[in-house]
Amino acid sequence: MSKDDRIYRVMFVNQDQVYEVFVKHVFQSDMWGFLQLEDFIFGSQSDLVVDPSEEKLKQQFAGVERSYIPMQAVIRIDEVKQEGVAKITDAKGNVAAFPIMPPPTKK
Repeated sequence: MSKDDRIYRVMFVNQDQVYEVFVKHVFQSDMWGFLQLEDFIFGSQSDLVVDPSEEKLKQQFAGVERSYIPMQAVIRIDEVKQEGVAKITDAKGNVAAFPIMPPPTKK
């Protein structure tokens, strides 16, 4: 498999939901603490069965050249042989974004 043929499945938490997307490129961003995703892959337009969560993702990422995901929101990244169905599911169990500490208060 050449470098250009690689496909990655990226799972991350966004607003108490787990997003599973397929992309061709994953980079550590120049912005500290962010992962850069490029070239989103979605199912073909000729599919007869329409998945509502994949359609929502298509609309949400329509026209997006690259997306920056906070590293603490990433659950896992897998290199896969072919793309699957992008989806959004509710976060269950102890899947949650890393908590951010509030700034110290002055006394």
